[in-house]
Amino acid sequence: MRLDDQRESSNIENRRGEGGIGFGGAGQGAGGMGGGGGLGSLIGLLLPLIGSKFGIVGIIVAMGALFLFNNMGSMTSAPPAQVSAPAPGAPAAQGQLSATDSFVAKVLASTEDTWGKIFAASGQKYPAPTLVLFEGSVRSACGGASSASGPFYCPGDRKVYLDTSFFDQLARQFGAPGDFAAAYVIAHEVGHHVQTVTGTSQQVTKLQSRAGKTESNALSVRLELQADCYAGVWAANNRTLLDEGDFAEGVRAAQSIGDDTLQRQMQGRVVPDSFTHGSADQRIRWLKKGFESGDPNACDTFSIPASQL
Repeated sequence: MRLDDQRESSNIENRRGEGGIGFGGAGQGAGGMGGGGGLGSLIGLLLPLIGSKFGIVGIIVAMGALFLFNNMGSMTSAPPAQVSAPAPGAPAAQGQLSATDSFVAKVLASTEDTWGKIFAASGQKYPAPTLVLFEGSVRSACGGASSASGPFYCPGDRKVYLDTSFFDQLARQFGAPGDFAAAYVIAHEVGHHVQTVTGTSQQVTKLQSRAGKTESNALSVRLELQADCYAGVWAANNRTLLDEGDFAEGVRAAQSIGDDTLQRQMQGRVVPDSFTHGSADQRIRWLKKGFESGDPNACDTFSIPASQL
């Protein structure tokens, strides 16, 4: 990605070194990238738009600790390694940004610009989220979380939480290296913020409160696929920043964190009713749909039959 001349977002909160909080995952309402074993708030293992304004029927539930661990729990076994995307910089002092953190700040700024324009087109102001950098563990309005939970978004305080060591896990454990793959994680989490701002997440949470586990999981899949689509919309609106092959990195990441991919790796079998983030094919399809259209209207994952997801 060509980010050298891009501005850095000021909505960064460096909370590294605050001290541990023990075990656990982000509490009720936290959303991520997860998959059947991983992309949490992106990637339950790893770890969107304007609901009514764009005719989107609904949006999915923010993820809770159980979702994060069900989809990301295996990440705790990943061996430590150096950050591979983007290249690591020297450790940052409290309140300062390293080279990797600067990358995060620039990607976040690009999401602010993108969604700011989209909201403005409908006469609204986009309230940008804060991105919290942490290591090891962190507290949020959704509860405590460890790095094992992966990146996540908490609607309670409207903040994205990220331990940048996750980028290395994405590359080493999930086989999805590259700066765009890392940016996709951030854009996905911001997609959950858009869902909260537009009220869709709250609507889906109400539906889930009255639903059984299978139905609740199905709603979660629709939410995560929409967040993937919103990440594609962001990418489409930032084509000038992309190098050849960048988007393919995102597709590779989506493939590696699909629920079926993760379940097959972790338990040797696939259980579709337990999906909370979507299959590899679904995640790729919706990421591409957002990228090819550049239009959040194309990201309505709630008004179509499950067979068309």
